[in-house]
Amino acid sequence: FFSGEMFRDFSRNLEEWAISDPPILEYFGGNSFLAQSHGQSLMSYFQSRYRIKGLYLIDEPETALSPRSQLDLLKILMEAGNAGHAQFIIVSHSPILLGCPGAELFDFDSKTITPVEYENTGHYRIYKDFMEQKKRVLDTL
Repeated sequence: FFSGEMFRDFSRNLEEWAISDPPILEYFGGNSFLAQSHGQSLMSYFQSRYRIKGLYLIDEPETALSPRSQLDLLKILMEAGNAGHAQFIIVSHSPILLGCPGAELFDFDSKTITPVEYENTGHYRIYKDFMEQKKRVLDTL
């Protein structure tokens, strides 16, 4: 749903709905998603949607988000979870989102799904190695 093409289709539909129901744009932050970048429109969606009580299954929400926006999304997720009105099951490669305090992390890369500590996730290790040893990592490419 968060891919560029699918979310653009949703944004177009939202524009059509707003013709007959203008307050619907207010629900999503007041601005047309089509007038915002993909990342900005996703953040508007997240800010409005995750105020609603529910269980959310989310696949790679970070795809269009800058690191700063990923931190903003993490704050939204934490606030919704801490308020007790939302639970999230998220598939992510983002070390920022994987770093959510209190999150239970699972590794799906082996035959058996296993719990994994944050520092042992593959993406954390890749980013950590790159930040600590940029030249050596680049020399291996």
